[in-house]
Amino acid sequence: MLPDVAGLESPAFLMVCATIALAGLTRGFAGFGAAMIYMPIASSIMDPKLAAASLLLVDATISLPMVVSATKICDWRTVLPAAGGAVVTVSIGAWVLTNADPYVLRWVLSCVVLVLLAVLVSGWRYTKAPNKRTSFGVGAVSGLLGGMTQLAGPPVITYWMSGPLPISVIRANLITYFFFTSFGSFAAFWWNGLITQELLLLSLLICPAYGLSIYLGAKGFSKSSGKSYRLLAYTLILGAAITSMPILDGILR
Repeated sequence: MLPDVAGLESPAFLMVCATIALAGLTRGFAGFGAAMIYMPIASSIMDPKLAAASLLLVDATISLPMVVSATKICDWRTVLPAAGGAVVTVSIGAWVLTNADPYVLRWVLSCVVLVLLAVLVSGWRYTKAPNKRTSFGVGAVSGLLGGMTQLAGPPVITYWMSGPLPISVIRANLITYFFFTSFGSFAAFWWNGLITQELLLLSLLICPAYGLSIYLGAKGFSKSSGKSYRLLAYTLILGAAITSMPILDGILR
């Protein structure tokens, strides 16, 4: 029998471990998506604040080897402005997470994600090189969502996947971007009192499952195609939108 962790009984804790493992597989393969898998399920089991902070902590720690490789091929001209925009707004998002009505927050998130998915699925693409202002603005939206829900991915995913960059560079951009923005997120969470002993214990216990699954996911990417990468991205974004809808709580929770 496992001891209770963060107020979770053994079955709930095992579900959290299984969810973080699936999230790690996705993160290792795509360079993003961990929050889209982990947050909807974990938030239904524990306090959403604890769920968001635990993912931030384990991801920033475990994904470091991926970051080293990604920095060699990412597009720094767009990554740095986007990361700068996110750092500016993530503290606002964390404040909203601490004070806003969770019901309203989830509806806002679902609507934003569905709009971004519609842009991707429509096939719309821009052919010009993205400028610093656009990158900064997209990063600012991403940081706001990330601070509120740890679902910072959809804005920057839509931005880079709608452009001319190859899949390998898009993945590297996302990995590098999330690494840099995690510093701003951590500071914002600390400032809002979300870094606790309870969080540190939970994060320590789920780290092994996340680390192994990230490694396996990264191995899988090396054998994948651009088509399978895009399909996974679309599926994850749609899943994030659906599972965030309060109207489906009776079915999904």
